[in-house]
Amino acid sequence: MKIAIAAVLLVAAVVVEHTCHLNTWQLLLLYLLPYLVAGHETLQEALEGICHGDVFNEHFLMSVATIGALCIGFLPGAETEFPEAVFVMLFFQIGELFEGYAEGKSRESIAQLMNIRPDVAFVERDGQLQRMAPEQVKPGDIIVVKPGERIPLDGVVTEGATQLNTVALTGESLPREVGVGDEVFSGCVNISGMVRVKVTKSYGESTASKIIDLVENASEHKSRSEAFITRFARYYTPVVVIGALLLAILPPLISGQFNSEFPKWLHRALIFLVVSCPCALVLSVPLTFFGGIGGASRKGILVKGSNYLDILARTGVVVFDKTGTLTHGKFAVEAVHPETCDERHLLHLAAHVEHYSTHPIGAALRDAFPDEATDGCLVEEVEEVAGQGVRAKVEGQVVCVGNTRMMEAVGAKWSDCPHVGTVIHVAINGEYAGHIAISDKVKDDSAEAISQLKEMGVQLVAMLTGDREEVAAHVANQLSLDEYHAGLLPQDKVEHMRQLIEGKGKAKDMGVAFVGDGINDAPVLAMADVGIAMGGLGSDAAIEAADVVLMDDHPSKIATAIAIARRTLHIARQNVWMAIGIKVAVLILASFGLATMWMAVFADVGVTVLAVLNAMRTLNA
Repeated sequence: MKIAIAAVLLVAAVVVEHTCHLNTWQLLLLYLLPYLVAGHETLQEALEGICHGDVFNEHFLMSVATIGALCIGFLPGAETEFPEAVFVMLFFQIGELFEGYAEGKSRESIAQLMNIRPDVAFVERDGQLQRMAPEQVKPGDIIVVKPGERIPLDGVVTEGATQLNTVALTGESLPREVGVGDEVFSGCVNISGMVRVKVTKSYGESTASKIIDLVENASEHKSRSEAFITRFARYYTPVVVIGALLLAILPPLISGQFNSEFPKWLHRALIFLVVSCPCALVLSVPLTFFGGIGGASRKGILVKGSNYLDILARTGVVVFDKTGTLTHGKFAVEAVHPETCDERHLLHLAAHVEHYSTHPIGAALRDAFPDEATDGCLVEEVEEVAGQGVRAKVEGQVVCVGNTRMMEAVGAKWSDCPHVGTVIHVAINGEYAGHIAISDKVKDDSAEAISQLKEMGVQLVAMLTGDREEVAAHVANQLSLDEYHAGLLPQDKVEHMRQLIEGKGKAKDMGVAFVGDGINDAPVLAMADVGIAMGGLGSDAAIEAADVVLMDDHPSKIATAIAIARRTLHIARQNVWMAIGIKVAVLILASFGLATMWMAVFADVGVTVLAVLNAMRTLNA
């Protein structure tokens, strides 16, 4: 509104100036009205900056330049610049308006994600539903979620079945079917049926709360471009002000005709100030990255900061975990090969030992012997051995369930298995009892993901896994991976990543990305230049350990993330070169007295508007 009012007042002032004979003071008063309407906030920002020690900012530059333009007409032999001064301030406000609009559009795209914040939970107490704030609900409470309502807290369905809209979390438009025993996550919308859910996490630990915190803090991690612009502006603006002062004073002094030459050089100095204002860079570059993060969030890709967009854009090495990343991670028992007992007893022992395991292999063994939870066997002294398996006492017998390393550690002579899959060996009191073959299916879009990465110029796509050589070779061949390393302990994965980062990655200024499930690969995720967590939906470890979280299980989203990052950096560079190029051209013209205040306005505010509009293209990721 103020821009429209100021524009009308400016037009009226120009009409009055050309129809009435007014002196310089009267013209100043006439133009001060639209000037103050348009620029009072800018003047106030400049004054506040001076009071707080932040003197040299774009508001200060714009205030000094326009006040100088208002005053230059009072110097001997100088022409008035009243309309130009008002127009500079007016156009500056238009630039601010475009910036606000663009930032608003960026926030809207992120707001779609932020709408996952639940407002209310209906808790079942003594047969009655109580309306409560999600923060007040405790784990163990039963909540009722009706069709159309947003799930307020993470939990497990205890009654009912429905479809969930997970698009705000995953970017996936297809609804997800859930029933009794299935996990549900806060932020999803219940589509079809009423369900009762047993809360498993407090609000502060819920998926929605963690994602909201992640997005809100993304701006703390600046890209290299943003960090450079921030440092650049800190030193650039004082240099510009000093340069303008020298331009106004030195040439008249050197010429020996200060009084007659000063107005001309002051006019050039004011043009220099307007042109040199770094608005286009200071506003558009951060806005470009902000838009890139917003555009990625709409695809179900959460980026913790624009510095990770920077790394993604130059990623040349992508390393995958296997289980749960390239494969579904949903194992099923394929074959049981006992040696000293029958199949049922072998499964019985393995299922009991793996009863408390959160690993997918443990779940597969329990699924294959569902009676283990009710047969009353005594299981004690459960111990997980890193990189080997699980040891426990079952009815007084020491049972070891794990890989060949565990068998060798207990002195059991193990047998190989012809099946291509994960082989779980079982030893009872140090004697080999047999093995169980478990298979895992490669995800439907894993091959497409690898192909897309290679087409994008990623030079090395590798896989690190703790699984057997045969299984790893089968998956690597199926997906056309460049290389793989199998049978790795957690520390082995860390060592391989270190070699990749110090070798192929850093030598060519490439980013090295590691893609894992965020649960078992936290050390490697943290070590990589950029850690990408697959299937972040509901995974606390994924959200905590990774720099980028893909809110579904689609490996093809990695190529999407890299494409968004590259496009974002490309647009940021366009803005930098456009702004610098036009400003330098007008400054050269100004130094020879060929530039006008109108050209200066375009070189500053006009370029800012163009840069902001260009930055908005990142929203269409």
